[in-house]
Amino acid sequence: MRKAAYNILPATEEILKTMGEQIKLARLRRNFSAELIAERAGISRATLWKVESGNPACAIGIYAAVLHALNNMDQDLLMVAKDDAMGRKLQDMKLLTRKRASRRRKNG
Repeated sequence: MRKAAYNILPATEEILKTMGEQIKLARLRRNFSAELIAERAGISRATLWKVESGNPACAIGIYAAVLHALNNMDQDLLMVAKDDAMGRKLQDMKLLTRKRASRRRKNG
C-alpha cells in the first residue's frame, strides 16, 4: 500500500508534534492508561500513539475523539482560528474601500 503524501510545512509538523505531546501529557496528568483512552475514543492503541506523536495522517476526527475521551477536552477545538487577526484585517480593508454610500434614485 502506498503511503499518502502530505504537503505539510516543517513549522506545521512541529505544531502537530507539540499538540501530540500536550495530549499525551494531559492523559498522563489524569493518570489514564493508553488502553483506556484508546477504548473510550474507539481507536486502537497504535492510533493513539500516532495522535500522541503528532502524526499528520490521523484525521481531525480522531484527535477530537481522543480529546473527548480525556474528559471533554474536545471543547478546546472551538479555540481554533477563533482570534483570526489577519482575516479581520483583510475584512476591514474590504470594508474601507467603499468611500460613500450608494446613490439613491430619485422618484419622479
